[in-house]
Amino acid sequence: MEKNLADKQWYIVTTYSMNEAKTADNLKKRIESMDMQDYILQVIVAEQEEPVLKDGIQQMNKDGTPKVKMKNLYPGYIFVEMVMTDESWYIVRNTPGVTGIAGSSGGGQKPSPVSREEIEPVLKRMGIIDESMYERYNLGDRVKLISGPLEGTEGEITAIDRTNNKITVETLFFGRATPVDCDFSEIEKI
Repeated sequence: MEKNLADKQWYIVTTYSMNEAKTADNLKKRIESMDMQDYILQVIVAEQEEPVLKDGIQQMNKDGTPKVKMKNLYPGYIFVEMVMTDESWYIVRNTPGVTGIAGSSGGGQKPSPVSREEIEPVLKRMGIIDESMYERYNLGDRVKLISGPLEGTEGEITAIDRTNNKITVETLFFGRATPVDCDFSEIEKI
């Protein structure tokens, strides 16, 4: 089987809500047992830590650390990066827990991949940054901060530091142009 890694794309795999982690684990085991690591590259359940609150108060563990739980950002979905071949498609769609692949019309039709613009915010929330993401961003572009204390604030990119994954965004703060340094994962193009 011949592959071209330039053909790797992201796909949205549907599963039963609350079973995303188990389905992702099943898929990872199948990838390994069938030696498909070169074709099915990443399997992601989009989860993030969320503080455990009771009556608005952060709960603590016995050792004094804050209690956290994992919150699924996209219930019923897992994200798979793969090179679409007949074999990789077969392995994914026949994994226990997989109910379908978004963008597939059925009848043996292969699914459509998710565009870079659509998958980028998901990957950024998971802290997954790759070099190709930077290609879409230039000095002067309008962006919105999607996390952190200034979440929702819009501004213009004034500096890009690829080495440290940092971006400087000039935004209006109390009526003044203010530069804000943030992580690349905290911005989204508007």
